[in-house]
Amino acid sequence: MSYVVCMTSPTSLNLTVFERILRTVASATAINQLCQTHSFKVRGGIYVAVLVWLMIYQRLNAKGTLSSAVQFLTRQAMSWQTDPHRGKRVREGRISTATGGYCQARLKMPIVVANSVCEHIFEQLQVVMRVPLPETGRPVFLIDGTTLRLSHSRELAKAFPPGRNQHGENHWPTMLMVTFHDAHTGLATQPSWGPMYGKRATSEQSLASRALQKLPADAIVMADINFGIFAFAYAVQHTQRPMLFRLNAGRAGKVLRGQTLRPGRRRRVEWEASAQDRKTHPGLPEGAVVKGWVVACRHPDGKGEMLYFLTTLDLKPQRILALYKLRWNIETDLRSLKRTLELHQVTSKSKNMVEKEVIMAVCAYNVVRAVIYLSASRAGLRPRQLSFSTAQDAVMAAWPYLQRAEAMAEFQQEVERLLRIVARAKLPQRSRKRSYPREIWGRGGQFPFRRTPTKGGRP
Repeated sequence: MSYVVCMTSPTSLNLTVFERILRTVASATAINQLCQTHSFKVRGGIYVAVLVWLMIYQRLNAKGTLSSAVQFLTRQAMSWQTDPHRGKRVREGRISTATGGYCQARLKMPIVVANSVCEHIFEQLQVVMRVPLPETGRPVFLIDGTTLRLSHSRELAKAFPPGRNQHGENHWPTMLMVTFHDAHTGLATQPSWGPMYGKRATSEQSLASRALQKLPADAIVMADINFGIFAFAYAVQHTQRPMLFRLNAGRAGKVLRGQTLRPGRRRRVEWEASAQDRKTHPGLPEGAVVKGWVVACRHPDGKGEMLYFLTTLDLKPQRILALYKLRWNIETDLRSLKRTLELHQVTSKSKNMVEKEVIMAVCAYNVVRAVIYLSASRAGLRPRQLSFSTAQDAVMAAWPYLQRAEAMAEFQQEVERLLRIVARAKLPQRSRKRSYPREIWGRGGQFPFRRTPTKGGRP
């Protein structure tokens, strides 16, 4: 596809930042080198590069089917018929519209290649999209977990067992996923995942410790109460990264050893592992301790609630509270990843394919985030001021025009048009409070739960 051809053509001295991203993020040369590193045979020169971009296109497409990606490739192949370097079937216009070949290619691509492509895209974008915290010169990364509902198959039910409730076992396998997101740009690292239920069930904290390996070395780690435990704080400290965690009141009291801390104050502490910490995390070494400050602040909504933070940042309490407000950004990021990119329900039937779908979804998400960042930078805006959903629609609308661009000047014109359109997708500033309370609508009537028949033929 010309998108890949454009990324592998000779570079120009007058390239825009966006063009440099397209040429380096997932270029055929880079992907082929990754395949050679993992001893995966590359067919046809840019076979894997085309496959990667088709999977990204499929995830960004509203329909999201194999057929939509294959039809796009078939349409684009019509412009290659005059190219003598293309294959015989391409020159003769005999590219099949069946989805079998694309499906088999997705299955054959090793998971290690998909992992390497995702890491490569993140590393390339992180260099361009780096927004450090002014006080420290470091980027801030937020972490949170979420669940993905998978299709019901024997393999997936074994790998990611369904949960249980008072009505019995659920039907859908459930994957627990944890990921880091840049607080300012929304750029996502490769996630970590595991089963949420069953004998091999894992926790968000364990997955978070694994996800730390994919984080930039100078990143500041920010997390909510769920991750404010000793084991994860020690894991972050062991990597020599700064941290900012919220603590619940009970844990903050134990860290402070029963001493009171007035609002707007902070105190140096040495947090030692408790007997319960060592029981649940037997790998903690003897003498393990986390050093930092405990900060106390009043809840900004004036509800009388106290907020406690554990941090290794040497900042005033008011600044710590203002910085922690960025944590909510990961909630909207996960919504974009799951709902806008339709990752909340993964339709693949095998464990290997589900994992590749998740990885390619993160790649597609980061491509949109790159477009948002560049559009915002040129317009003098913050990336968080622009709509992710609108940016995705703009990317998909511009994609065919970028493919058809034959001359560099035409391609640059389409890029400029895309960035201008995305820059106009500003989110509204809601200065007023909600006119209605935040409540949950009732589910209404329900059909009876389905029961598996017994051997006698009755439930």
